Amino acid sequence: MQRSIATAIASTAKGFLVKKGNFGSSLSRRGFSGFSDYREKLRSGLRSIKFEEALDLFGDMVYSQPLPSIVDFSRLLTAIANMKRYETVISLSQEMEKLGISHDLYSCTILIDCFCKCSRLSFALSLLGKLMKLGFEPSIVTFGSLLNGFCRRNRIHEALSLVDTMEKSGYQPNVVIYNTLIDCHCKKGHLDNALELFKSMNVEADVVTYNTLISGLCDCGRWSDVARLMRDMKKRKMNLDVITFSALIDGFLKEGSVLEAVELYKEMIQSSIYPNTVTYNSLINGLCNHGYINQARKLFESMESKRNVVTYNTLINEFCKCKRVEDGMGLFNRMVSEGLVGDTFTYNTLIHGYCRVGELKVAQGIFEMMVYCGVAPDIVTHCILLHGLCVSGEIEKAVEKFEDMRRRREEECVGVVAYNIMIHGLCKNGKVEEAWELFCELPLEGVKPDARTYTTMILGLCKNGPRREADELFRRMKEDGIICQLNAQDGTSNQELRVFLG
Repeated sequence: MQRSIATAIASTAKGFLVKKGNFGSSLSRRGFSGFSDYREKLRSGLRSIKFEEALDLFGDMVYSQPLPSIVDFSRLLTAIANMKRYETVISLSQEMEKLGISHDLYSCTILIDCFCKCSRLSFALSLLGKLMKLGFEPSIVTFGSLLNGFCRRNRIHEALSLVDTMEKSGYQPNVVIYNTLIDCHCKKGHLDNALELFKSMNVEADVVTYNTLISGLCDCGRWSDVARLMRDMKKRKMNLDVITFSALIDGFLKEGSVLEAVELYKEMIQSSIYPNTVTYNSLINGLCNHGYINQARKLFESMESKRNVVTYNTLINEFCKCKRVEDGMGLFNRMVSEGLVGDTFTYNTLIHGYCRVGELKVAQGIFEMMVYCGVAPDIVTHCILLHGLCVSGEIEKAVEKFEDMRRRREEECVGVVAYNIMIHGLCKNGKVEEAWELFCELPLEGVKPDARTYTTMILGLCKNGPRREADELFRRMKEDGIICQLNAQDGTSNQELRVFLG
């Protein structure tokens, strides 16, 4: 490996490697104390191993004499990494080092990948630097892990710099490297850069390359580019797969072309390409967004085992928006009976749905169920309940709820939305003085008022408070450059405020 890469990467990691030639030397000095059944477990395969079983196997291995080779340990670490237990892999690797088990290139690549997936890029770079200083040449897979780490953190410039350094040092980027970069460009909306990189590829693009580009282009409605790529795929005799169709269907739906999306879905079925959960979720979401709730429900019923929490959330949300909360609750119960666990969005949707139809007690019951089931409420949950209390006229309970929110979130600002709800509730219930006190607290709480805050407070002061404060607040709003649009809660525009203020 060229020295240029080694000097380009900080090398502060210690204790992971020994110099080439020393691998296994510490093992040769250990005595043999009997056969351990860890070999039998390794031979039987690790694909179906569970996390606790993997930890038990690691315990068996470290107590074996002689100690297993790094190859055996790497197999186990790979299995644990595939469970997405990246921090555990890092911890076990450190335990191996304490036992004198020397890492090789492959085990270091596993570690680098885990560091990257834990967003600990500095550790990954340090380990790579140590690796190269000790004379090891990283593989293209090692660099791919680092590149993926940069892209996951949206550090595209550093990712491109790494590829440039690789090429200068004699490494030829493979299609996986290019796909990672193209995907990063697409996710950042840099589609022209993605297409330029695609054109400059000196390896043959695969279906993943095309799917990534098509998905990004569909999201931005660049249909001429999509058509050109599809012609290119046809010319190269590359078949569209479920990912290609899903991207196209999702793109059509985002453009509002529901009929075209449905026709594409039918063509997909006729081509013996079977939809996956992503395809169904896109279709159901698109149909719901355009008012085809019955068609969405019919498609939902045809999914059978492909339904997940997102599928249920989409349909529950649509039922609640249409004030068909009982249908939404029925779907929730069905979801639970299928062994799926509702998330924060599920509960927020149901709570909001019942608040909208005036069933505040039911909404509070769902909130209690949410807490009981171990699903953490977020600021949205609390704001929904706060708004429900204000709308139902239970202003004293709303004040208690608001104060409880502030106590529970001492380290995090409650936010302008919660203040807007509370100020509007107080004004609506004739408590303008209390609303004004709350408004005056905003700077102390680090909360910047928005158009709705000003509008609500000005209207409250105009109707029930001192006119002088309303005049002053209107002047401050204009000085802050806030243009008040139509207020959804009061139906009041900027022009109407001027009428109030003369």
